[in-house]
Amino acid sequence: MELILKYFPNLTNTQIRQFEMLKDLYEDWNSKINVISRKDIEELYVRHVLHSLGIFKILEFKPGTQILDVGTGGGFPGIPLAIMHPEVDFYLIDIIAKKIKVVNEVTAALGLKNVKAEQKRAELVRSDFDFIVSRAVTNMPDFVNWVDGKIKKESKHELRNGILYLKGGDLSEELAAFPKAILYNLSDYFTEEFFQTKKVVHLALKYKK
Repeated sequence: MELILKYFPNLTNTQIRQFEMLKDLYEDWNSKINVISRKDIEELYVRHVLHSLGIFKILEFKPGTQILDVGTGGGFPGIPLAIMHPEVDFYLIDIIAKKIKVVNEVTAALGLKNVKAEQKRAELVRSDFDFIVSRAVTNMPDFVNWVDGKIKKESKHELRNGILYLKGGDLSEELAAFPKAILYNLSDYFTEEFFQTKKVVHLALKYKK
């Protein structure tokens, strides 16, 4: 928790309490339904919570923004971002039912009213969103195919509507087909070794109907 406050010193008391609750909640649920590896659960605040909040460092969403989190797993990056943005609506989806069960239980325990989670494939989502977030669920070309046509027409942020993707390593080959993609190095924001190769990729997508 000290780590979160180090980078986000202006949290409300409610946000601090919610972030503090994450450790016990995920350890408890992980013992019943394995959604996070044992190594990662020990590094929950670095590898999952802080990593998710890398998106917040790049862009703070305005109230009323609608976000789709594809392949959310145990609720990342959606749940940490929802704690940071109580006036933003988050729709978390994953194809694995047990992971969505954990997301719903954690969301309820935290008292988050701005999160909806369902077992669903991205291709079957029929709504439009300002941004689509995810953590390396697949390569970018496939991901774009999944979510193309789900972006709202009107942008209200300094970054154009589209994808904000957490990814690591050398992305030059994967992003070759997307020359307009912008990469943000998380090592510019967080000093922990884990973030040395981690990035947020912003890819604007056109509105399609």
